[in-house]
Amino acid sequence: MTTVAAWAGGVWSAVFLGLVGILVRAVAGRGAWTALGGLLFVDSFGALMLALIAFVGLAATLYSAAYMRHELATGHVTARQVLYYHLWFHLFQLSMVAAVVVDNLGFLWVAIEATTLVSAILVGFYNRRTSLEAAWKYVILCGAGIAFALLGLILLYHAGVQAGLSPAAALDWTRLLDAAPRLNPALVRLAFALALVGFGTKAGLAPMHSWLPDAHSQAPSPVSAVLSGVLLNTALYAVLRLYMVARRALGPGFPNGVLLTFGLMSLLVAGLFILVQRDFKRLLAYSSVEHMGLICIGIGLGGPVGLFGAVLHMVGHSLTKSLLFFTAGNLGHRYHTYRMDRIRGALHTLPVTGPMLVAGTLVITGMPPGGLFLSEFSIVAAGFATGRAWAGVLVLAGIALAFAGMMLHLKEMALGLAPAGLPTGERYTWATAPLLLALVPALLIGLWLPPGLTGLIRQVAGLLGGGM
Repeated sequence: MTTVAAWAGGVWSAVFLGLVGILVRAVAGRGAWTALGGLLFVDSFGALMLALIAFVGLAATLYSAAYMRHELATGHVTARQVLYYHLWFHLFQLSMVAAVVVDNLGFLWVAIEATTLVSAILVGFYNRRTSLEAAWKYVILCGAGIAFALLGLILLYHAGVQAGLSPAAALDWTRLLDAAPRLNPALVRLAFALALVGFGTKAGLAPMHSWLPDAHSQAPSPVSAVLSGVLLNTALYAVLRLYMVARRALGPGFPNGVLLTFGLMSLLVAGLFILVQRDFKRLLAYSSVEHMGLICIGIGLGGPVGLFGAVLHMVGHSLTKSLLFFTAGNLGHRYHTYRMDRIRGALHTLPVTGPMLVAGTLVITGMPPGGLFLSEFSIVAAGFATGRAWAGVLVLAGIALAFAGMMLHLKEMALGLAPAGLPTGERYTWATAPLLLALVPALLIGLWLPPGLTGLIRQVAGLLGGGM
């Protein structure tokens, strides 16, 4: 039954990716897609998010098959747990899909809350004290954060009704965007601040990020890949939907300034924590805080270069961080730990995963020719291009700090002396194939951006810049 469940999940994920590809092509060529009387709404931003959810979901589903087979064979889980894992894993993906295909911000809030409840079960999957503690911390902190977001949406609803929108449509994003110039500025300002704190907690922005390292380190590695690769982007998507309304209602000054502040704080805080980590998955979690900060910085700086870089960074981070969490799973299975001081000589002991670890770490730190080099260069350039050289300097300092920390840890993990008696060798199987599935596009977008992807990113950047 576990094999059937794994195959069924893989087939469904592949079919879903194909359907999303058709939808993305239609949206990129003909504009936003709507259904069910406007309840479902997918513009270029939603299409990009769906593509990331579907692609990372497929890679994680394929990796889950091998990962759970190993966990079952070693007695870490039972067959019944594996079946439940596949069920909750795909419900988790479905909840993220729901968040990016609804027009109504109230339904968006419900979907984001659903992602917390479903993924918390996966965080506590192993039923260990540490994993259950991480799951409860995740639920409590993100639940408190989402309450702030709800209050922000209530204020925005009131502003919409005041501006003449019908009560039934006062939380429809498309209606609010049209009515934005008529919205009460004070209400919009407070609503955006509350929503940023609320949804920003789920996105892992500092200082609301404390749940993230615990949850990512305790969840099964394929779940960590989805949490970091797409869930954080999904929460940030909610922030940016409200940002677009606030930008049109207030002008760029206030919303851009708030995003820039939280982005710089996240980048610098994460860089410091990266230096002192001892657990590989916690290291990757703090790296995610860094990259969410970089995306916010790019949008906060604005301009065509900054916005393009921020959206490209969302894509590159999703791909690369998924790859690194897959490598973490393989390292954990071989070394029986995620403690970096006990993981040594990965290039020797794991001849497929080891090079993927090195390549993924270089890409995530912004080294060329990876896609994140192009996006980070664009974000830094935006600081100087918009007359805020101080921001560009701070971004360079934060990136350098994170780079130094990641390289410090990578050196011994990849090149150090492997523990005596540890088996060496590795076959190219489903435990390694998904790593290549994530690595190739992460490198490719740094060398050549397909015209379709370039056009889609430009459309999203146009939306974030105030266009329709």
